[in-house]
Amino acid sequence: MASLTIRKLDDTVKTYLRLRSAKNRRSVEEEVRVILRELIEGSEEPLTPFSAPPAPSTAATPQRTSAVAEASVTLIIGGGIAAYKSLDLIRRLKERRIEVRCVLTKAAQQFVTPLAASALSHERVYTDLFDPQSEFDAGHIRLARECDLIVVAPATADLMAKMANGHADDLASAILLATNRKVLLAPAMNPLMWSNAATRRHVAQLQRDGVVLIGPNAGEMAEAGEAGTGRMSEAIEIANAAERLLRPPVPKPLAGKRVLITAGPTHEAIDPVRYIANRSSGKQGFA
Repeated sequence: MASLTIRKLDDTVKTYLRLRSAKNRRSVEEEVRVILRELIEGSEEPLTPFSAPPAPSTAATPQRTSAVAEASVTLIIGGGIAAYKSLDLIRRLKERRIEVRCVLTKAAQQFVTPLAASALSHERVYTDLFDPQSEFDAGHIRLARECDLIVVAPATADLMAKMANGHADDLASAILLATNRKVLLAPAMNPLMWSNAATRRHVAQLQRDGVVLIGPNAGEMAEAGEAGTGRMSEAIEIANAAERLLRPPVPKPLAGKRVLITAGPTHEAIDPVRYIANRSSGKQGFA
């Protein structure tokens, strides 16, 4: 089947598609596929007027179930041997009901394939800043903003240098520069690269900019005979860190307070000598 050339649609149709895809938290291409499926099944939404978003439904909003994604992440996979862990990270995030869209840098594709990331995320994988299928309506802006969190794993020295200095010469760095979402980095590199003065400056700048880092861990490296700090955190550690950012714990009203509890029988004086008491052991109060 020939590919849809959405660029050739008129402006009113494009406006409708953008509004509908934003409403449903899908990309424009995904929304077109949904519309085609609805047309086949005979359940499509009315397509006019194009200039206005579909009217809000008066029906009660269905409650989420455990199978429905409750948050979304744009996962940027950098070009390092630790990229293989990112495939496990996709699975870990989805276990936590987090929707994942993947972006692979050119170097990352030397270690993992877009097909593998797509199969695990059940989403299209993005690789090219100048992709005509997604950039007709600034797809990198959508990837930067239509999510709740951006995770970079592995975050290579090159990617962190681009972030710290505001470069945007590929899809990943353009997304990171255009986002207004929280960013979580999982650095991964050779120990000497991690301890290099330039990398330390970039890390310090990123932390001042509000970027959150997890790791790197210490241990054996992929290179023979190399060990030290530079290993990317394990997938489960990164997934837990992402979940904490997406679903921060609710503050407890007594956190930080000191409470004195008394328990046991009570004595109610009748006069200076006599009193009324109960046989309480105090066990319930202590419990």
